Amino acid sequence: QVQLVESGGGLVQAGGSLRLSCAASGRTFSTDRMGWFRQAAGKERAFVAAINWSGGGTNYADSVKGRFTISTDSAKNTVYLQMNSLKSEDTAVYYCAAKKDGRYDYWGQGTQVTVSS
Repeated sequence: QVQLVESGGGLVQAGGSLRLSCAASGRTFSTDRMGWFRQAAGKERAFVAAINWSGGGTNYADSVKGRFTISTDSAKNTVYLQMNSLKSEDTAVYYCAAKKDGRYDYWGQGTQVTVSS
């Protein structure tokens, strides 16, 4: 099993920044890729960004390219999502997920990000 705990969410004004963290514990060696997803009220969960534990293989949703940066600290088993130039449409619950054997099998509890305009 892998446990994921997100932190760093909060309320920020449009144009501001936040950094989300996802601390992983347990059998993290069994996972090969980490991702961030988000779910706005009344909408389906959507992909935001993903990265390999090695730090390579990053990819982003078009809506966040150039504003968000995903990174890892494998020594701390932690994944980060630096979010800059935040917009009201970025308001959502953000979830961290761990990929194993091609599927995101493990999920955190989520952290709320609210961007006020």
